[in-house]
Amino acid sequence: MKSSSPKYNQFVAMLAIAKASWRSIFRSPSAVIFSFLFPLIFILVFGFLSSTTPVIRVAFDPASSNNNQFYAHLLEKDNLKIIAQPDLISRQELEKGHMTAILKLKELNPDAFPKYVVEITTSTAATDKIGLLQSIIQQTIADLDQEHFPKRPTYGFMTKEVLPGREYRTIDFILPGQLGFSLLSAGVFGVAFVFFGLRQTLVLKRFFATPIKRSYIVFGEGIGRIAFQMLTAVVILSIGHFAFKFTLIHGWITFAEMMVLSLIGLIVFMGFGFIVSGLASSESAIPPFANLVTLPQFLLAGTFFPIENFPSWLHPICKILPLTHLNTAMRNVAFEGAHLGDCLPQLQYLLIWGLLLYAVAIKVFKWE
Repeated sequence: MKSSSPKYNQFVAMLAIAKASWRSIFRSPSAVIFSFLFPLIFILVFGFLSSTTPVIRVAFDPASSNNNQFYAHLLEKDNLKIIAQPDLISRQELEKGHMTAILKLKELNPDAFPKYVVEITTSTAATDKIGLLQSIIQQTIADLDQEHFPKRPTYGFMTKEVLPGREYRTIDFILPGQLGFSLLSAGVFGVAFVFFGLRQTLVLKRFFATPIKRSYIVFGEGIGRIAFQMLTAVVILSIGHFAFKFTLIHGWITFAEMMVLSLIGLIVFMGFGFIVSGLASSESAIPPFANLVTLPQFLLAGTFFPIENFPSWLHPICKILPLTHLNTAMRNVAFEGAHLGDCLPQLQYLLIWGLLLYAVAIKVFKWE
C-alpha cells in the first residue's frame, strides 16, 4: 500500500531554516554591531572628515589697515576663521599652535603699486597650515591684480590647461574598504559562532532526525546570513552616496555591480567561518582563530590606506590576501568606472581562495 503522506520538500525546509537564521541574526547584538554599526561608524567619521576643508585660524593685528578690498577679499575665504578680538591674542597662543598666524596689512603708498604688504607672524607649530595660508593670500593678490590690471605688462607668464575630472574624496577610498571588512567579519565571525552554537546546543543533531539533507541545512543558514549582509551593504552604500557623495560613477549599474562583488566576497569569506567553526573546540576558541584571519586583512588589505604605503617587502603578502582583491575591485568599479568584466584578475584570485577555503572546510567541518 502506498503511503498517503506528502513528499518532504527540501527547498521549503531550507527556506524555513533561512528565515530562522535571519531572525536570529537580528536578535544577536554582536552580529548587528560588527556587521553593520561598526563599519557604519567608520564611514560616518571619515565621511564627515572628507566633506570639510581645513580651518585656518588667524587674527589681524590691531594696527592692520583693514579698510580696503584686500581685507574684504580675505574675509570671503570660507576656510579662514578670523578671530574677532585680536587684542586678546598673545604670542603664546601662536607658539602653542592654537592659531596659524597674525596678519598685518600695511599700506605702502595709496597712489602707487603695490599698495599693501601682508606681514605674517607665525610659528613652527603651524607648519602644517602656513603653506595653505600663503596660497590663499597669493590667490587673493592674483584675483585683485586680474580685477584691476588685466593687461598689465609682465616679465614672464605660464599657461595652464584644466581638464575636467572627478574629485577623489577620502570616502571614495574608505567606504569600499569598510564594506569589504564588514563582509569579512560577517563571513568569519557570523558563520563560526552560528554553526558552533548549533552544534553545541544539539540543534544540528535534531535536524538530522528530520528528512532534510545536510546540504540544505548549510544553504538555509547561509541564505539567512547572506540576506542580512546584503541589506547591510545596501545601507552602507546608500548612506555613503547620498550623505557623503561617495562616487558611483555609472549610478545604478555601478550599485548593482558593487552588490554582486559584495555577494562574491561574502561567499568566499564564509569559507573562513566554516573552517574556524570546525577547528574551534570551544566557543572561547573562536575569537583567537577568527582574529588570525581578520586582523591581518584589516591592517594589510588596503582598508584604511593604500598598500603602497607599506614597505616593499610587505607588498607580496598584501597582494595574497583575498580582501585586498575585493577592495581593489570595488574601488575600480565605484570610482574608475570599471565593470565586472574588467575585474577578472581580482575575481580569479577570489575564486581560487574560495575553492581552497571550501576544500579545507569540508575536511575540518564538524556536525556534532
